[in-house]
Amino acid sequence: MSEIPFISVEGPIGVGKTSLAQAISSSYQYAILKEIVDENPFLSKFYENISEWSFQTEMFFLCNRFKQLEDLKTNYLSKQIPVVADYHIFKNLIFAKRTLTTEQYHKYEQIYHILTDDMPRPNCVIYLTASLSTLLKRIEIRGRDMEQNIDPAYLEQLTADYEESIKGWEEKYPSIPIIRINGDELDFVQNETDLNLIFKQLEQKGVVPLELTRKV
Repeated sequence: MSEIPFISVEGPIGVGKTSLAQAISSSYQYAILKEIVDENPFLSKFYENISEWSFQTEMFFLCNRFKQLEDLKTNYLSKQIPVVADYHIFKNLIFAKRTLTTEQYHKYEQIYHILTDDMPRPNCVIYLTASLSTLLKRIEIRGRDMEQNIDPAYLEQLTADYEESIKGWEEKYPSIPIIRINGDELDFVQNETDLNLIFKQLEQKGVVPLELTRKV
């Protein structure tokens, strides 16, 4: 790969993005970028009343993720340091389109493009999927208080929104490979064999330089 590796792990809430990103970071000694969640002061209110708190919630995430991308570009990619992230900033549009009014979304989308169009894009996306029952089980195990009130219907719709957005991403950026992982079939947290299957796909895509020795 001619570009310095920048891997993004994406998928709906509770699918295991952070766990997989941490495993990749540890195994290949990549820098890791984690999304800011707990610091969002509007998130618990958002889960209780989506329509009332959606714009504040989405704007907080957008501004913080933009700052993280700036730091990633300056402190890692420009210094040829590979990075794995447990999110991609394009997820902001997925959430915003579902929760904002049409007028709010149009304003939000304009701000999004102003901030992000010249920011680094990943050269590989790992897209994690799972059934609603699996997502709900993992959210319960994770135990974040703010997530316990998530409406299952909202989570199910979010999963469908992700699928539609990933297809759009593939059409817009056909040169960026997307590795699809079914979380119902692979348990990469508890099963090392399943994790190694994902690592093998990364290596086949050339996202991991051959001179790196995996430490698993």
